[in-house]
Parts: sequence; C-alpha cells; structure tokens
Amino acid sequence: MKDGAPQAAAPVRIVPVWIVLPPRALLLDIAGPLEVLRRANVEQAAVRFEVRHFAARTRVMSSIGLALEGAEPLPDALPDDALLVLTGSVDAVAFGEDPSDGEVARDERTIVAWLKRHVREHHRLVSICSGALLAARAGLLDGHACTTHHTVCGELARLAPLADVLDNRLYVEDGNRCSSAGVTAGTDLMLHLVAGLTSGAVALAIARHLVIYLRRGGADPQLSPWLEGRNHIHPAVHRAQDAVAANPARAWTLAALARVAGASPRHLSRLFNEHAGMSLPDYVNRLRVSLARELLGHTRLDMERVAERAGFASARQLRRAWRRSFATPPQQARGVDARA
Repeated sequence: MKDGAPQAAAPVRIVPVWIVLPPRALLLDIAGPLEVLRRANVEQAAVRFEVRHFAARTRVMSSIGLALEGAEPLPDALPDDALLVLTGSVDAVAFGEDPSDGEVARDERTIVAWLKRHVREHHRLVSICSGALLAARAGLLDGHACTTHHTVCGELARLAPLADVLDNRLYVEDGNRCSSAGVTAGTDLMLHLVAGLTSGAVALAIARHLVIYLRRGGADPQLSPWLEGRNHIHPAVHRAQDAVAANPARAWTLAALARVAGASPRHLSRLFNEHAGMSLPDYVNRLRVSLARELLGHTRLDMERVAERAGFASARQLRRAWRRSFATPPQQARGVDARA
C-alpha cells in the first residue's frame, strides 16, 4: 500500500447475546449485565454486542411488578457464536399481578426443554443468580464448576450432582460455562467477560461510568494487570487504584495517593497489602509495565521513550520491573505494526 493511501477499517466483531427471560424475572439480573454491554458498545468499536430477548411468552412479569413486553419466542436454533444468558427469578412478584404457580412452572419447563434441545458444549452459557437452576435442570452444568445465589446453592447441588458447586464466589468461569452469585454479581461477571472480549481498560472505563468496582473471584483465571487486586470492597483502596489506573505514568508518591484515598500513608500501605494482596509500589509498577507493553506493541518508540511514557525513570528501570511480570524480554512484545 502506498504511503498516504487510506487503510481499510478493521472488521467489527459481532457478538450475538441472547437473553432468556424466566417468569418472575429478577429485573436487576437483566439490567445490570445489559448496561455493561450497552456501555461496551459506547466505549469501543472493535466488538459490538447485539442483544436479543427471548422467553416462553411475549409478556414476562418482572420481580418489581413491571411487565416486560416484546420478548421473542424461543427460537428453533442457537448460533454457535452466541453468548446465551440465563437470568434469575424470584419466588413472588413484589407489586402488581403475579402469574399463577402453574403458569410459572409451565414456562420454566418450556425453557428447560428448549435448553436441552439446543445448547451444546461448545455454546457459551452464562447464568446470572438463580438462572443456574434452569441450566442445572437441563443438565448443562454437569462436569463444570459453578455457583449461584447463596440461598439456593444447596438446591443447585441437588439439581446438578455432577457439577462442582462453589458457594463462596462472585462468579465462576469453567470452559464455556459461566455462572454468578446473587443479583449484582451478574454485573461483575459481565465486566469480566467484556474484559476478555475487548480489554481490561474498556471494562475499567465501563465500571467507572456505572460507578461500580471491578472485582474478581479468587479461583478465576488470571486477568490483565488493570484488573488485578480488585477483588475487594474497601473504598479507600479502590480510590487509590482508580487514580493510578487513570494515569499510571504520573510520579505517584505514597503521600499523594494517601490524600486521594482519604487515609494516612501508613494506613493506606497496610490497607493496600491487606486488600489488594500486593504493595502499592508493586501495583503502580504492574500498571506501568502493562502500559509499556501496549506502547511496544502499537508504536515505534524506542525503549527509552517507552520507559518515559510509561512512568519509568529509564529503560533499565523498565526492564527490571518487566522481569517481575514476564519471562521474555520487552523487545519480544513488539507488535507487527510497530516493526513495520
């Protein structure tokens, strides 16, 4: 291609997301994860999430008594690349007219039968809260680790005796089977999935916009450095982490971060080790190394300039920090575009 000629735009990856709504659908199980996907389409353009809603009937009563209209009938086929999401339900609707028990049971049986017919091992199945019970009744969690709301973990174990039910996790990802604990944990799981499909930086931007924290379960696969150490709920530590993530290259001092966190320097150091599982300098250096890796992969900057932009005093300091995270030298992170 000649210099100055326009380059073709990178193709957009389309991810079909099919939401199956049970009767008495727990509204937060739907709204939380879907707001993550809606925002993901705003924050980046490389991956587009296209959402459709399906149910046993076109009108579904939600947990708060608000009727959800316009759901599509359960389809005759399931695309291989679909992200299938099963949301949870409640025992009774809080306000408004509640469907009869017989109608609820009938709709649940319809959904379970549909799952048995169409979902295969290669399909990516995501259950939110008690949605795992529908997956279990369809035999889709057998041989997998999984979780659900703490009040129904026992029922999940009874319905899926061949599954490994974990009762102390925000969410669990085991192959193509993903499951989350109660209610808001579905948002945590969707942030985790979006981070894998786009990037940790995108997931962090979404979490900031939604004013929630990024967390991860202790047994989940290693995430990017942007998400490490976020499996806690201490607000002071999150404030410090958010500040560093927003500008890793800044010359952060313990005193400056303590002011951001609203704690004394000594107390912040103790809190950071306790809740993030690492020291504050280690956290800063991991994000700087990650930033340097991105620069090496996408620019032609020499090592000194990369080190400077990532917040290191020298290329030697960058290499020293790099060795703590990677076995291979920084030069091997050079991307094709940067070498061209």
